Amino acid sequence: MTQVHYAGEHDSMTFFPDPNGNSPEDEKTLSPDRSDSPFFFGDFIGESEAIKKISSIVSRVSGTDSTVLITGESGTGKELIARAIHANSPRRNAPMITINCGAIPRELLESELFGHEKGAFTGAHRTRMGRFELADGGTIFLDEIGDMSPDLQVKLLRVLQEMCFERVGGTKSIHVNVRIISATNKDLKKAIRENVFREDLYYRLNVIPITVPALRDRKKDIPLLVEYFIRKLDEKNSWGIKRFSQDAMAALCRYDWQGNVRELENMMERISVLVEKETVALDDLPDYISGLEPETLDFAPSLDDFFENGMGFNEAVEEHQKKLILHALNKTHWVKAKAAEMLKMKRTTLVEKIKKMNLLPDNELWNDDDEGE
Repeated sequence: MTQVHYAGEHDSMTFFPDPNGNSPEDEKTLSPDRSDSPFFFGDFIGESEAIKKISSIVSRVSGTDSTVLITGESGTGKELIARAIHANSPRRNAPMITINCGAIPRELLESELFGHEKGAFTGAHRTRMGRFELADGGTIFLDEIGDMSPDLQVKLLRVLQEMCFERVGGTKSIHVNVRIISATNKDLKKAIRENVFREDLYYRLNVIPITVPALRDRKKDIPLLVEYFIRKLDEKNSWGIKRFSQDAMAALCRYDWQGNVRELENMMERISVLVEKETVALDDLPDYISGLEPETLDFAPSLDDFFENGMGFNEAVEEHQKKLILHALNKTHWVKAKAAEMLKMKRTTLVEKIKKMNLLPDNELWNDDDEGE
């Protein structure tokens, strides 16, 4: 198994200071060019080529005030990247203020961002500073920027251009010095085409783009993350260090992790709580992860078969699909809903493929209740 390297543990470690200022005793300076070291910041860790590329970008952009737009699916660690940039910047001793633009009602978001004056609206009993004022001298992180309403986008554009704004209900211009980092899991270019996101704002935000890959696109990092989360949970709860059998680790690396790193971390907590053994076996994993045992990966025609038997591309793909579907059906005793869930496809799609391929179950696998699913 890949070993986890903790900050300060090895001289070759690429180290990012803790955002709260709690640094290890042998604090290292940022050394992004060491390609043999994992990128490590909080729960964001990896040694794949994609993560090394992000590490290099973070190291370069941290020393600047350039605006950064971080994109990627939910659970990939976008906020951790933002914190890494801030923690390694000259602004590290000033606050980093985070606001989730998608979690606050649109009518309240302007007040949250820019503050309001007393009496500006019903319930405004006192003057209140907004997040931009609180972040003065530091960094403001606008998460889920794609959910911001178009009218508020106009006001944000002015802040980016002039670094000043007025509180809601106020007339006095307030000037701030902040670094803006934003993030979204939405396709902003598509949002621009649909006229729900301003193109001029997009180009202002997207000065330095960072795309965080999905976990399924950097599976090399899974063993590293698994061990890191297991050790972290043990340090917190003394649940013991779990090790994974080769088959179990192969299944974890094979699974697509739609919830990305967040889903993997939650799964490690589940395993730490429910599995009492020191070594986690394949059958200790949920069925939707362990469903394809390692030996079933050999059911597809080999490359030699492909060339020697004159098998065409479409034929090889169909044969692979057929065996994959049969495996899932036999594994679930031909309960199509469960098989479809294992295959991550709609039940109706599975039924169509069964009919098209003329697949029939063995008598002992037939489920009489299947038609009533």
